Amino acid sequence: MEQETRLEATPGTVRPGGRTAKVRAAVLAATQEALVDGGFHALTPDRVAAVAGVGKTTVYRRWRSPAGLVADLLRDMAEQSLPAADTGSLEGDLRANAALVRDTLTDPRMGPVFAAVVAAAACDEECADALHGFYATRLAEWAPAVERGLGRGEIPAGTDPLEVLRAVSAPLYYRFAVSHEPLTADTAERAASAALAAARAGAFVV
Repeated sequence: MEQETRLEATPGTVRPGGRTAKVRAAVLAATQEALVDGGFHALTPDRVAAVAGVGKTTVYRRWRSPAGLVADLLRDMAEQSLPAADTGSLEGDLRANAALVRDTLTDPRMGPVFAAVVAAAACDEECADALHGFYATRLAEWAPAVERGLGRGEIPAGTDPLEVLRAVSAPLYYRFAVSHEPLTADTAERAASAALAAARAGAFVV
């Protein structure tokens, strides 16, 4: 598919196949490992190349910087995320969404990855753009769940699906990134219930 001469594209935009796909998978796995072990400041192309077992020039040419590595990792994570639920009710779908967010943030490996990326996004514009893109993708994938609820008359016409989904995850990310309070199953249930109640009351009608 892509040849070496095509690796000059914007970091993370190449859709590789064959050997290039294996290189990308190894590099992204090494990127994730570096983020887990030491956060964004421990992430260097040299370290990633050594762990991935690829040439430094390959990493520098394709990803160019730590932010480029993070951007591609987030793109890959968005692509590999579990599909949105379809439980037959908006309440069930929002509970599933909250549980997925909570399970991701409390995962022993993914939690530290997200913590490192959130911290990096606060001081690096490219990382911030990558994080925005990740969540835009996930929101778009879950929006049909709210749209189905609209079609069933579970919430008022004109409700913004993305605002409903943001209301589900916002309390969970606040605990994760700001207050550092425990993220329990009950916390996720309350977040989903509160978002649903607000939606039913018309809080997200635009």
